[in-house]
Amino acid sequence: MNVSHASVHPVEDLPTTDGGVGIGGGNNNEVPRVRMKDIQGMPGTAGGLALRICQFVSAVMGLCIMATTSDFPSVTAFCYLVAATGLQSVWSISQAIIDIYALLVRRSLQNYRVVSLFAIGDGITSTLTFAAACASAGITVLIDNDLNSCANNHCLQFETATAMAFISWFTTLPSFLLNFWSLASR
Repeated sequence: MNVSHASVHPVEDLPTTDGGVGIGGGNNNEVPRVRMKDIQGMPGTAGGLALRICQFVSAVMGLCIMATTSDFPSVTAFCYLVAATGLQSVWSISQAIIDIYALLVRRSLQNYRVVSLFAIGDGITSTLTFAAACASAGITVLIDNDLNSCANNHCLQFETATAMAFISWFTTLPSFLLNFWSLASR
């Protein structure tokens, strides 16, 4: 029996949306489904690229400020901050490069696997960065307010690096929430 299958001989059926202008003059009530536009801040959008650049810049600034102090290796929380912001900066620049590519070739990154990877990566890096910033803020408050030994330490650099880590976390959070929301709405 010779049966033709759609996978062997594809036939394209274009929907008509001419509103009854064609033969017979009847109304066509079926409107083709239109995919929702990408929300700014999601992967592959200009807003997403802006968030990634802000994440990268603030993480690198916090990393450089903390790494330029001579006594940061003596405190575990500050070492953790350097490691977390280093990971955040690598993750953010790699995602920014992917966003730039998607914008240049006009490609949507709304694939389930891609968005899942972005959501998991953003969740991990934002959690690590937030934990490191909180730990560093606690040590900075201890040095400044409780021990009153800011004259012997680099309190201004510690506070600035901690603030940059919080800014990096604050700009990672929208990326994570938008990616997570995109996964939940499928």
